Amino acid sequence: MTFFTVSDLPAADMLPGITRRAVYLDNVMLTFFDFEPGAVVPEHAHPHEQITYVLEGAMVFTLGEETRTLRPGDGVCIPPNVPHSASILDAPTRALDAWHPVREDYK
Repeated sequence: MTFFTVSDLPAADMLPGITRRAVYLDNVMLTFFDFEPGAVVPEHAHPHEQITYVLEGAMVFTLGEETRTLRPGDGVCIPPNVPHSASILDAPTRALDAWHPVREDYK
């Protein structure tokens, strides 16, 4: 895949109120998330490096012991194996995640 349009990427319902689309090469992946108001990403951790960037809406994000509200233009860098979670506030929210290595389970 060389060129893409996000809306043309296959959509996967990840959790209630959360839709994911992915594009990837051998060593890097981007995921595009659409969250409905009130959606929750439960605390979890994984061996991948992750960078999350909020495009629109807002979420309360907890990384380890620190919690912040992320709005458009805000992001968070998530090292491997650090617990994190997110709760979407009262508006539809879109975020972009970058991954290394590629998450095989998100292809």
